[in-house]
Amino acid sequence: MVEKIIAACDGASKGNPGPAAWAWVIGRADGAIERWEAGPLGRATNNVAELTALERLLEELDPAVPVEVRMDSQYAMKAVTTWLPGWRRKGWKTSSGSPVANKDLVVRIDALLTGRDVDFVYVPAHQVDGDPLNDAADRAASHTARTQQAIGSAESFGGSPLPPPEAPTRASAPRSRSSAPSRSAGSSAPRGTRPSGGTLKARFSGRCRCGKAYDKGETIAKNSDGWGHPTCV
Repeated sequence: MVEKIIAACDGASKGNPGPAAWAWVIGRADGAIERWEAGPLGRATNNVAELTALERLLEELDPAVPVEVRMDSQYAMKAVTTWLPGWRRKGWKTSSGSPVANKDLVVRIDALLTGRDVDFVYVPAHQVDGDPLNDAADRAASHTARTQQAIGSAESFGGSPLPPPEAPTRASAPRSRSSAPSRSAGSSAPRGTRPSGGTLKARFSGRCRCGKAYDKGETIAKNSDGWGHPTCV
């Protein structure tokens, strides 16, 4: 019997859109990290980074071996497990008839998933005693988004060590809350009902500029780097 591979993937965008990167991590049977890789994407959205991370992981793995993929992006997970079959039936259109965002990546992932045994597992990001593989992928993606330099455990990368966790940062100066949220195609800007005060309820979980995560349904506000905690605007 072929043993299942345990892996994680993650994407990061510093600005959404902004400097972005993808990363994947493959674990060993004892839970330790076997190998990992991260690569830059230039300027891209967080959703593009998340989907690219999954695409690169699936390209790396043997399609004949079962795999469990751990992800902290609800958008990317729902895109490939819940929404994708309907998009395919509708000719890569959404239920409203509009083109699927990030279609090229979604189509490529659909092809890579065909005939494979893949289990997707959602793991919350930035949790104390959280999933170690997801944490490693997050660190690698975040570091590479800032440096725009590919890194990894392979000899071709010099056997790079995993970057340490990033220290939380705060905005250097407050900004006005009067700016409206972006609704551009492919953006991961969360949507919801906007209450007073320039805040709204997050439709998906995400990551604030301070480096900490926010959950679906949590009150968030627009800042110069994207979306996050109101206190970090």
